[in-house]
Amino acid sequence: MTIISIIIGSTREGRFSDKPANWIAQLLKQRDGIDVRLLDLRDFPMPFFDQPTPPAMPGRPPYSNEVVQKWTAAIAQSDGFVFVTPEYNYGTSAVLKNAIDWVYPEWNRKAAAFVSYGGSAGVRSVQQLRETAVELQLAPVRSSVHVPAAVLWAHFQGGDVGAGLAELAEPAAKMIDDLLWWTAALKTARG
Repeated sequence: MTIISIIIGSTREGRFSDKPANWIAQLLKQRDGIDVRLLDLRDFPMPFFDQPTPPAMPGRPPYSNEVVQKWTAAIAQSDGFVFVTPEYNYGTSAVLKNAIDWVYPEWNRKAAAFVSYGGSAGVRSVQQLRETAVELQLAPVRSSVHVPAAVLWAHFQGGDVGAGLAELAEPAAKMIDDLLWWTAALKTARG
């Protein structure tokens, strides 16, 4: 069984991110051999990274914070990821970047895909996350899903978000195909 974790990258009150996260989860569940897990950052209230040694330091003991240990274990169990990210001020959310920064070897040599929304449909936050992913030895796939502003506004105005997301079925299928191909290849290579 291949484990794909969808990381909900916002913890804001009234957030939008759980809608595209659940939508992508349903699409992934239609694929054979995939165990889909939602990793909601609300369930992982980590402090801002403040440790004297970075997660990439060889031989570093595990961090003592229990939430960080739970988060690290969830990342270690995963074979691939879908990051659902807002765009705030040309970048991703602070809570998502912080969660990423607490972990290093558990990310290595796994595939990552992106679903975004916000300013410019979140394109700039995805670009920022792609650069971070490369540094973590994640393999970011080329295809992604960028949710148009009209769908985001439907969320805040009580409109039909599901219909707007359904219109993104084609790019979502392409992204999932790419993610699963790279996840399988990297899982095989990791042995």
